[in-house]
Amino acid sequence: MGYYNNVFDGCNDQTDIGAVMRNGREVILQAYNWESHKHNWYKNLDAKVPDISKSGFTSAWLPPPSQSLAPEGYLPQDLYSLNSAYGSEHLLKSLLGKMKQYKVRAMADIVINHRIGTTRGHGGTYNRYDGSSLPWDEHAVTSCTGGKGNRSTGDNFNGVPNVDHTQHFVRKDIIGWLRWLRNTVGFQDFRFDFARGYSAQYVKEYIGAAKPLFSVGECWDSCNYNGHGLDYNQDSHRQRIINWIDATGQRSAAFDFTTKGILQEAVMGQYWRLRDAQGKPPGVMGWWPSRSVTFLDNHDTGSTQAHWPFPSHHIMEGYAYILTHPGIPCVFYDHFYDWGSSIHDQIVKLVDVRRRQDIHSRSTIRILEAKSNLYAAIVGEKLCMKLGDASWCPSGREWTLATSGHRYAVWHK
Repeated sequence: MGYYNNVFDGCNDQTDIGAVMRNGREVILQAYNWESHKHNWYKNLDAKVPDISKSGFTSAWLPPPSQSLAPEGYLPQDLYSLNSAYGSEHLLKSLLGKMKQYKVRAMADIVINHRIGTTRGHGGTYNRYDGSSLPWDEHAVTSCTGGKGNRSTGDNFNGVPNVDHTQHFVRKDIIGWLRWLRNTVGFQDFRFDFARGYSAQYVKEYIGAAKPLFSVGECWDSCNYNGHGLDYNQDSHRQRIINWIDATGQRSAAFDFTTKGILQEAVMGQYWRLRDAQGKPPGVMGWWPSRSVTFLDNHDTGSTQAHWPFPSHHIMEGYAYILTHPGIPCVFYDHFYDWGSSIHDQIVKLVDVRRRQDIHSRSTIRILEAKSNLYAAIVGEKLCMKLGDASWCPSGREWTLATSGHRYAVWHK
């Protein structure tokens, strides 16, 4: 079923996943890109913490912390070794200390779908972990990726040993590691990488055991396309993300890939896409906003990988949308720090307007216009915004222009 009203929200939460999710006032910064490992990253971020804090970000998502076969961190080997291409354990802990001082939570990228072996085992593949801090044998690896474990409970991440989360000893060790990251190292939030790779019931168990303040999962699969491009109706796509959130016991949010896919077509003169058949936002944000983490790009879709990039000349329209709307917005490092001070300052201004008007993940929304060259909406009854090159402004003298830029404007009461 589609969740058209927030039946699971507020005081009705069956599982208390903490004040952060209920409060709904998060603004996240993804604080790295695909090339960051080349640039003494922890030191670079350390210098930016005051600005990150002042700009209104509540949480900064950091790259995977563990030693990895690939420098970007997504082929982890020794989970307890925090010396990575991004910097030493000492520099990481110093960065986390500074973030705590400036009241920005640190989000760890949790890569537990797969793990690179240290020694050859069953079948001659690297599916044993002798000599590492978690010396698992072949039973920790799924049978579909060369191990002696059970079949995967999700999709395979090909070419590497996939972790078998059905094994009790594996889950016990992962929980021990997550608790260590949370309680000893000093991470407060978790982002679950490649969450399609294993059952969401394990994410539920891991969050329940390690108690991060906030969690978000990456459930990325393709939107619905036809011969002419993107389908108007993406309900089946957002429903798959909704189902994953639900299966975590509603303990985790999820990246709103549906909204990203629709928004990056909408800004190219197809703003009619931003209102679904029920008159609501067409992504996860329209069905379960308190669990929707909206974003324009990340280290996979954008950066130098550019698997599915947001159109670069339209990113401010994109940010004007996600930073004024319900859901939990996430800003990408490149846009904030590498695309010039004008874009940085426009984003800061939008975050400031969001704060001042107390827009949060569950704010109400009334979509007033959605046609090819114009989108307009009132959010929380105290903010009004428009996108597109058609001329439009809200009726009524109570509205004052708060900020504007190329093809966007925001008013407040």
